Amino acid sequence: MSDLRKIIIDDHEVEVDPKLTLIQACEQAGIEVPRFCYHERLSIAGNCRMCLVEVVGGPPKPAASCAMQVKDLRPGPEGQPPVVKTNSPMVKKAREGVMEFLLINHPLDCPICDQGGECDLQDQAMAYGVDFSRYREPKRASEDLDLGPLVETHMTRCISCTRCVRFTTEVAGISQMGQTGRGEDAEITSYLNQTLDSNLQGNIIDLCPVGALVSKPYAFTARPWELTKTETIDVMDALGSSIRVDTKGREVMRILPRNHDGVNEEWISDKTRFVWDGLRRQRLDKPYIRENGKLRPATWPEALSKAAEAMKGRKVAGLIGDLAPVEAAFALKQLVEGLGGSVECRTDGARLPAGNRSAYVGTARIEDIDTADAIMLIGTNPSDEAPVLNARIRKAWLNGAKVGVVGPAVDLTYEYYHIGADRAALAKMTANHDGDAIGKSTIVIVGQGALREADGAAVLGHAMKFAEITESKFMVLHTAASRVGALDIGAVTDGGLSAAIDGADVVYNLGADEVEIGDGSFVIYQGSHGDRGAHRADVILPGAAYTEENGLFVNTEGRPQLALRAGFAPGEAKENWAILRALSAETGEALPFDSLAQLRKALIAAVPHLKKVDAVPSNDWAPVAVDDMGDAHFVPAIRDHYLTNPIARASQVLAELSANAAARAAAPVAAE
Repeated sequence: MSDLRKIIIDDHEVEVDPKLTLIQACEQAGIEVPRFCYHERLSIAGNCRMCLVEVVGGPPKPAASCAMQVKDLRPGPEGQPPVVKTNSPMVKKAREGVMEFLLINHPLDCPICDQGGECDLQDQAMAYGVDFSRYREPKRASEDLDLGPLVETHMTRCISCTRCVRFTTEVAGISQMGQTGRGEDAEITSYLNQTLDSNLQGNIIDLCPVGALVSKPYAFTARPWELTKTETIDVMDALGSSIRVDTKGREVMRILPRNHDGVNEEWISDKTRFVWDGLRRQRLDKPYIRENGKLRPATWPEALSKAAEAMKGRKVAGLIGDLAPVEAAFALKQLVEGLGGSVECRTDGARLPAGNRSAYVGTARIEDIDTADAIMLIGTNPSDEAPVLNARIRKAWLNGAKVGVVGPAVDLTYEYYHIGADRAALAKMTANHDGDAIGKSTIVIVGQGALREADGAAVLGHAMKFAEITESKFMVLHTAASRVGALDIGAVTDGGLSAAIDGADVVYNLGADEVEIGDGSFVIYQGSHGDRGAHRADVILPGAAYTEENGLFVNTEGRPQLALRAGFAPGEAKENWAILRALSAETGEALPFDSLAQLRKALIAAVPHLKKVDAVPSNDWAPVAVDDMGDAHFVPAIRDHYLTNPIARASQVLAELSANAAARAAAPVAAE
């Protein structure tokens, strides 16, 4: 630790890394420095000048603390540690001057501005603003931009901090935003008035320190002090991003990211952020029973007794959908297996071996991507399957990592070596690998598109063999939030999905809406939305969505995470585990728990690593047999990123995004 340097900040002596900037050193010392343009995860712009500090013995003017490093400071005349002041009269006067300039053209919009109550400019004007204006000229105005259906712009409020420009170019990997003009004419704009084309664009709403960029769907609906805030987990993809759900009464008003360096840093995808309107529409709020081909509303006792009557003494198959928490999957498994049936969670047909955690989770952690020298993507398109993970791969690429792709050539926002689109390219890699990646820090990421065909197990074997040859870490990128947890509890049937459904008299469908169930089976559907699964059902039992019950999920790297309830399910809908417990009593095979705590106790007794919430267990390496693969091309796992689950399909915002993406993908027609 001898390379640390002593520095005195406001009479506190601290030891810091000389590579830190002064603003970071102040943060380590517990001293807050105001800022608008500086952000920990973006490059340094140094253009807002709000973070000015006084460097004693330096030039007789304040210095921007975000752009000066500790190693640039000179020691005192007798070798004393350098002295920095953040609260001297010079600093206060300088910051007040900066604030006055910022407010010269800023409109008096606070009463109608969506940022009101959580605005950096408001907060800092309280400390450094004045209660009068010396400015008599008319204020400057700017035209608003059309950035698409997600981000609403009020560019007259913009203070040119360039956070949005830096985020879109550096993190999201698109080049549509920039700054034009000089002086009074300087403005942030989009190139040729384009709308933003990225799955991460909503993050610029959080980054904007003023009300220039706000959420279009959320606009004028609530104030921050009216909202109840709940910290929970996202289930739109298998990444398990940390989010905060803000509710007003019974309704979810918005979803924001939380910082979690090991998973999503502080970004979330647009699907995660804007899916909340889907939680209000197409909801199942009462039980239904099908009579004479039509569904009719029923009471809970009626629906449960009808379902129990159908299940008794018949062959039952249980299907676990993409959004089910581990507790509900565990309760369903116990109920169905108690009746002599079997349960299947691999509803997309993925050939993942249960019981071998290194084959369905892998050995890599998400944060290992940051330090990787090489990343191999097999049969996956992370920009659609996990946009936040894709941003992390892009960050590694910017830091010099090489990326290889086996699968369709798609735009991933970074350059990569396209090795091939079919199985032959993967077989060639495992047969004659020339040793490029050996000895480097390498990660092999396999997607569901590679594993859901008939030869999925062979593809998995080849991918694991390649990881073994190159001494790489291995990761399976899942598309369903519930999949890893359900595999952990062993919710699988030998022979997969078709073996589970074929010949079953009764299919208990726990929110699996992407599965075609043939005629002849009695279908009990338990879920939150009136989607495809409910259309095929004979009995519907309305369950809670992910924001309406406490639940455990395991993300794609095998990290158990807790989702907490932010609101209550509508109407008569109940928590998923409670429905299964009530039904088990009707069938005469009552499950041995009466509360969520008892259920979790039984769950942890069966799968001990689930009690270590937010810790990634290490998995013993157990390669899968390498068999012959077919010769087909790899097919993407997701056809439409915005419409992958019932909540997303109920959302108007995501429907519009899906339509816009389809229109962009359609070939342009020449004007004749």
